Amino acid sequence: MTKNGEQGLQATSFKESIWRSFVKPSAVVFFLFLLLAAGFVCTYFLNIPSLTGSAFRPIPATTTSTKSQKCPLQNTKFSTNSSTDSQIPLNCTTFERTNTCPSYDTTSTSYSRQDPNCSSEPSTCPEYFRWIYEDLRPWAHTGITKEMMDKAQKKAHFKLVIVKGKAYVERYDRAYQTRDLFAWWGVLQLLRKYPGKVPDLELVFNCHDRPVFLSKENAVDPPTLFGYCGDDDTIDLTFPDWSFWGWPEINIKPWEPLMKDLERGNRKKRWVNREPYAYWKGNPDVSPIRQDLLKCNVTKKKDWNARLYVQDWRREFDQGYKNSDLADQCTHRFKIYIEGNGWSVSRKYILACDSLALVVDPRFYDFFSRGLKPMKHYWPIKADDKCKSIKYAVDWGNSHKKEAQAIGKQATKFMNEELNMDYVYDYMFHLLNEYAKLFKYKPTIPEKAFELCLESLYCPARGLERTYMMDSMWKGPNDTEPCTIPPPYTPSSLYDLLQKKADTLKQVDKWEKQQKLWKEGGHI
Repeated sequence: MTKNGEQGLQATSFKESIWRSFVKPSAVVFFLFLLLAAGFVCTYFLNIPSLTGSAFRPIPATTTSTKSQKCPLQNTKFSTNSSTDSQIPLNCTTFERTNTCPSYDTTSTSYSRQDPNCSSEPSTCPEYFRWIYEDLRPWAHTGITKEMMDKAQKKAHFKLVIVKGKAYVERYDRAYQTRDLFAWWGVLQLLRKYPGKVPDLELVFNCHDRPVFLSKENAVDPPTLFGYCGDDDTIDLTFPDWSFWGWPEINIKPWEPLMKDLERGNRKKRWVNREPYAYWKGNPDVSPIRQDLLKCNVTKKKDWNARLYVQDWRREFDQGYKNSDLADQCTHRFKIYIEGNGWSVSRKYILACDSLALVVDPRFYDFFSRGLKPMKHYWPIKADDKCKSIKYAVDWGNSHKKEAQAIGKQATKFMNEELNMDYVYDYMFHLLNEYAKLFKYKPTIPEKAFELCLESLYCPARGLERTYMMDSMWKGPNDTEPCTIPPPYTPSSLYDLLQKKADTLKQVDKWEKQQKLWKEGGHI
């Protein structure tokens, strides 16, 4: 290349570099201007609802149905103002101004469209649903009268009335923490899941830990009181407890998301790699039986194969519940369930941990626990000889690992498959329907009652209360019918069921006694 050519090329390159240095920032500025303009336009259109005064905020669906069906349903799309839309908007602004529930249509049962050539079939309810008939047997011949309701009212925290698909509450007394609030929230989700299918009824509810009315003292005109648990000596009707929708005071999530957390916790450590001891963590101050359990803790002189820890909820609150995550407590091969002041909500959490549950002989049952079978879902522990019974169970499990794991897996399977939220709602549905059939009078709305709706509970809520309500809010009307409830027990089938349980408990007791004799004979 000639010298002039090189100079020309250099001159051209120099001119281009000057031009590029001029054009580049200008292009960037122009591009940024376009972005700002586009952002302004998008923001304008996105803000149109707020500019026009709309306060509607749809809550996302969080729950799905697990019912089996022959062919898939085609969900009908509804307008945003329809109560049958799967995302009912919550108008907190209007509610806070008027303190009045929206006028949704709660009686409509038309909520899905499907191919007429195929049909959906509901599943069969779990076996424990059959206890609904047994629990209602005291009123099977007499029916339920107003006098029975008034008698039960003396021990109740509130009265719940359902008329034409809407719920109303008359409050008699404050319940502990938010037990009543989340019980009401659960009822609203049931009405949302099965609109127009829950009959008119009224019930009174006791939110304490124990049942109230003894059967032997109430043979005539037995009161109809709902609660969280029962026992063999009482006639209280068992209903799903508040914690299925969350327990905000101690940071326990609603059952559906918590089950997912527990499933992840189970995968962190395989059963064979877990600590080979029996684990329990709780508040021992609520009952003498729990205080007695602490005697089974490991000491320098004795090891009963138990690792027991006192739960200080005040400290947990101050520390942000860092040490009370239930999903992080599936670290031992064995977990102990023991009742507190009465029945305990911890039963379902312990049984969902893949560990072999050691159940200290319970006095109380909740709505699902009568479906659990000893040596299939749990290992029974004697209440009057806890330490030796726990030690034997742990020794047995560590020497029969395959069998112990199988029992733990069966319990977790029961929790996941027979106690999912679909079946919780279906149990509520069938219990209330069978209960309503017995009424001898027409339920009416009390003068002092207030209407329950999503807004009346959600809008005033704050913090975890509001979070858990959102997390447990049902998606909308169900695509399938409730599960089909099995027929009532016959006297012989109920006897066989109870006898099999008694025989299993006797067998475990026999094993423990044989080991004791073996040790006393100097063979161990």
